Amino acid sequence: MTRLIKRWIASAMLSMSIVGATVGLSYGQDKQDKVVRIGFQKYGKLVLLKSKGTLEEKLKSAGYRVVWTEFPSGPPLLEALNVGAIDFGNTGEAPPIFAQAAGAPIQYVAYEPPAPKGEAILVPKDSKLNSVAELKGKKVALNKGSNVHYLLVKALEKAGVKYSEVEPVFLAPADARAAFERGAVDAWVIWDPFLAAAEAATGARILADGSGIVLNYQFYFSSKKFLESDPKIVDVVLAQLGEVDDWAKGDIHAVAEQLAPAIGLSVPVVELALKRQSYGIKPITDSVINDQQQVADTFFSLGLIPKQIKISDVARRSGS
Repeated sequence: MTRLIKRWIASAMLSMSIVGATVGLSYGQDKQDKVVRIGFQKYGKLVLLKSKGTLEEKLKSAGYRVVWTEFPSGPPLLEALNVGAIDFGNTGEAPPIFAQAAGAPIQYVAYEPPAPKGEAILVPKDSKLNSVAELKGKKVALNKGSNVHYLLVKALEKAGVKYSEVEPVFLAPADARAAFERGAVDAWVIWDPFLAAAEAATGARILADGSGIVLNYQFYFSSKKFLESDPKIVDVVLAQLGEVDDWAKGDIHAVAEQLAPAIGLSVPVVELALKRQSYGIKPITDSVINDQQQVADTFFSLGLIPKQIKISDVARRSGS
């Protein structure tokens, strides 16, 4: 299983080589300017914050500029944080488990409440599969180390199927969708907005979403070094995220109209995804730490991470 972790890290490093051209130019300037480097994915509150431009104005008075870098998923984003290419970002619940197990200096600083409907196991519209139990012996596409990895594990467990009894096919979202559409896999475990887009474009059916199975938190992270040196800047970023979050939950249609062109999806697709996500940027609590610890313990028991980890070791609790 150590080989699996090495492959995961190697994959993340490959992603880092792709983004290196975009982040590398900032290094020479970092020595002269104070900067916060934020990693974001194609969808979420950080995309909205970037598009509104309010963070830049807030940090300018503190002598900081902002550098944004997009990542295809959570694992390479956290690897970027690990190697010092970014200072702040967000992912689902599974990527930080793998990152912490690999020694990445991450610090949980905030979370969004559960959004179990924001991820699901999809099958083609004409598939004969009608239950998770029927995935036994089937090929299932997923992004390794992402939040849907945990969904698959727990959904199979609930259905009485061992994780070892399915054939995981580890693919990034774009490659997974291609495999799904051409019938190379039997099912696909994916998150929004890719989930909503696949439903709309292919008529794919949801075999099971996270409801009653997983919580599907979204977490915000800082590197340990940045949090220790600039905790007030992290707080400014979180406060600005909170303002964007308040706006988003108050007018989902307007948010969908603004976000859709930026991520290349239709307004109805984005609106559906937004309705399935959660709202509120909240400080880390002991209850959330305990929930996340269950994810870590599950992955360790399956041999998916090489050692036991303690989430409390890398979490900034409320008031700390």
